[in-house]
Amino acid sequence: MEFRIQDEVIRIAPRDASRLLSVLRDRFRARRGFALATLNLDHLVKLRHDSAFLAAYLRHDLVVADGNPVVWLSRLAGRPVGLVPGADMVVPMARLAAEAGASVALVGSTEAALHAAGEALCDRVPGLVIAARIAPPMGFDPLGAQGTEVIAALRASGAGLCLLALGAPKQEIFAARAHAALPHMGFASIGAGLDFIAGVQPRAPLWARRLALEWLWRMLSSPRRLVPRYARCAAILPGLMVAAWRLRG
Repeated sequence: MEFRIQDEVIRIAPRDASRLLSVLRDRFRARRGFALATLNLDHLVKLRHDSAFLAAYLRHDLVVADGNPVVWLSRLAGRPVGLVPGADMVVPMARLAAEAGASVALVGSTEAALHAAGEALCDRVPGLVIAARIAPPMGFDPLGAQGTEVIAALRASGAGLCLLALGAPKQEIFAARAHAALPHMGFASIGAGLDFIAGVQPRAPLWARRLALEWLWRMLSSPRRLVPRYARCAAILPGLMVAAWRLRG
């Protein structure tokens, strides 16, 4: 499945969770890094208006579908992909890293959340080593001096996997820059994934996720912030549906 934005093409690959984990297992064993983005409708909105975000996305070598609308559009296009929520991949990715003897760095959120997330991950993944916990300050600039400092800290940590919880577009912009500087480290943008594991932010209940209603649960939990976001997402859907239908040929 692919999306064309400003004459550029973003392709989803690997196409599902099992293929993603297979690719990551090989990368960890070979000590070969990566930059993993998790595409959703909000990203597709931002990518249309943020050239730095688009440039960063194009430098990611792995892109998966994080959002049911993206999955539905792929089916409409006749090029189906599976749903791969970034938050669901945190523990499996940490487990693969531990199996390969690679330590993990946590970047984003708050110091308290990172501490709790690290403890929870170590409880779930025997042998996991947390090499660094880095909570950048508010207003973190991924392309400025602060980004340079975080890259230096990651290099010193020796981590093989960096889980980024900075929110879009900062996490993807930082991932693209850091992957170029640290080609042997994997960078995975997971949004609120660490906050979910730490227990500082509640996630939609399983029944809502199974019914593809996580978006509604989140919107009702934070309407002032998310109603405008989801309205912008809804506005681009008709055009995306037409483009997906044209891909069937």
